[in-house]
Amino acid sequence: MTSTDRIEAIPAQAPRVRARRRLSPALLVLGSALLGACAAVGPDYHAPPPVASDGDWSQPVVVAAAPTDLARWWSTLGDPVLERLIDTALAQNLDLRQAAARIDEARALRDRVAGEQAPVATTGASVNRRRQSENGPLPIGTIPGLDATQTIYDAGFDAAWEIDLFGANRRALESADARVQATEADAQGVRMRIVAEVARAWFTAVGTAYELRAQQAMLVTLQQTLELVRKRLEAGDASVADVDAAYGQWAAASAAVPDIQARQRAAVLGLGVLLGEPPERELSLLETVPESITLRALPVGERVEVLRRRPDVLAAERRLAATTADIGVATAELFPKLSIGVGGGFQALDTGRWFDSASTRFSIMPLVSWRLFDGGRVRAEIRAREAAERQAALAYVQAVLAALGDAERALGDYHAGLDTLLRRAVALDANRRSHEHARARYAAGDIALVELLAAERLLHEAESSSIRAHTTAAVQLVALYKALGGGWEAPAATSSGPSHGFVAQSGAIDR
Repeated sequence: MTSTDRIEAIPAQAPRVRARRRLSPALLVLGSALLGACAAVGPDYHAPPPVASDGDWSQPVVVAAAPTDLARWWSTLGDPVLERLIDTALAQNLDLRQAAARIDEARALRDRVAGEQAPVATTGASVNRRRQSENGPLPIGTIPGLDATQTIYDAGFDAAWEIDLFGANRRALESADARVQATEADAQGVRMRIVAEVARAWFTAVGTAYELRAQQAMLVTLQQTLELVRKRLEAGDASVADVDAAYGQWAAASAAVPDIQARQRAAVLGLGVLLGEPPERELSLLETVPESITLRALPVGERVEVLRRRPDVLAAERRLAATTADIGVATAELFPKLSIGVGGGFQALDTGRWFDSASTRFSIMPLVSWRLFDGGRVRAEIRAREAAERQAALAYVQAVLAALGDAERALGDYHAGLDTLLRRAVALDANRRSHEHARARYAAGDIALVELLAAERLLHEAESSSIRAHTTAAVQLVALYKALGGGWEAPAATSSGPSHGFVAQSGAIDR
């Protein structure tokens, strides 16, 4: 290419340069919007790496052939009273209703953040009657046809829009979405806790009812023994010490009755409050002794399944996502902001010409603002958000480890409870056989009545111990279901969810 060619090429480029200078404001706005659509400062959220939780349980467990459905675990126990109590609590419990209100609040705050991405438009009309000074800076009195007293009629609109150049609004919306999901997970945690508390209170009420019945049967036996020893004292076959010993046994057994009754009443009163009713709502349950549930080993599945069900782990992961997005919101303050204001309307000095074409007014004002110096406040805010993210990450790991610890501990407690219950059952069977032998020997005249009553007393003691072991194991079963995340419907895993397949479920709480 010769120098002449280069000289001739210059005029050909000039029109393009002038064309760029004549870009319309609409194209500038469009370009800025496109820039905002592809730029979002701050770190993108990535699901945290899995915590070391894929190992087996620390003790032998029953592994289910298919994933265990724990959403309504209490339905598998075959207790209609328990089902009625839990269904009522899920519909009326005040903690659950407060959790539902917190979800509504979080969603409203999220909608407010979403609304900040849209332009703000206002409209209005006014009539302004005013008089200007004739001695002021504007010589009104010397201007022909200009009256110092005027009535100005004005109607129009104003609109303003801050373009999200660097994704501050989008990051804020990401944070708000994650916080809504965390609130929903918290609500599911409340639901899980209420279900567990109702079941625990009911099993305690049932267990104390059986324990009270066994204790009263033992009192009858001890009363018979005391009367027999007194008759033997009158006949000269027993001493006063024997009577005192028999009376002491009866008195000790009698002293346990008020405590059992108080525990039973407290459990039933607690049920009333859990159902969102006055505490005396379920006192009629004191008059019934329902069938006790059958306890067996619970198929728990893989240990990692715990993390897919626990609402507290899900909530911790969602809060980590929210704090990550908050960093982008703070970082966007380092960059320029572009806002556009538009106004228009009609203005006239009399109503007859108010809406004429000559009375129109219009304005458009693009504004670029950039914080150049603020004493380091923005960067301090970014560091604070980053520190909050680190806290949330550690809280997530802690939630995972706590969930695994709860599950391991609850599983161990329940297995121990089943073992204790089995041993108590063996002891109870042995005492029943011993009692049958004693009855046969008494009928044959080989032993006295006092020996038969002693065998009967041992049988009642074994019954009481077995009942207490059953109640303890039933309460431990509730704790195990709770530790495994049972009591709510866990959402299915998706590829877009966190590393353990957590996905927030909209409207998950029953109302």
